[in-house]
Amino acid sequence: MKFNVSLIRKLTTFVALSASIGAFAGGNHGGGHGHGDEETAIGKPGVAARVSRTVTIEMSDNMRYSPADVQVKQGETLRFVVKNVGKVKHEMSLGTEKELLEHLEQMKKFPDMEHDEPGKVTLAPGKQGEIIWQFTKAGTVHFACLMPGHYEAGMKGAVKVGKR
Repeated sequence: MKFNVSLIRKLTTFVALSASIGAFAGGNHGGGHGHGDEETAIGKPGVAARVSRTVTIEMSDNMRYSPADVQVKQGETLRFVVKNVGKVKHEMSLGTEKELLEHLEQMKKFPDMEHDEPGKVTLAPGKQGEIIWQFTKAGTVHFACLMPGHYEAGMKGAVKVGKR
C-alpha cells in the first residue's frame, strides 16, 4: 500500500487547526462577568491601592473552601489570596448563583477553559493566585469551583455583604 505523504501532512494540519479552533471557540469566554472596571450584579474589579484587607482562601481536594463564608461591608475592597492546597486543579469564581450555574454548564462542555476575568482564578495543585474585588452592593456574592464535579461535591462559598 502506498501512502501520499503530502496528503497525510495536509490532513494532520487540518486536524490540528480544527482542534485549536474548537479550543478558542470554547476557551476564553467573555460572558460579561466584570471586565475592566464595569460594575456588575456582584460588584466590580477592585483597585489594589484601595484594598482594605486580605482574606486567604484555601481550596482542597475534600471539595471545600476554607473559609467558605466571608463577611464584608458594602463598598469594601478585598484581596483574596487563593491557595490550592490539593493535588488537582481548582478554581474560585465569584458570581451570582445564576451566573455560576450557567458557567458550570460551560465548564462541563469545555473543562479546560482558561479564565481571563478579574473575578475568577484557576490554580494548578500547590499554586496560589489572587482576586481583588470591590463589593459595591449589599447581599450575597457566591463563589464556587466549577471544575467538573467539584461544585456538585459541595465546593462553594459565600461573601455576605452588609449594608454601609
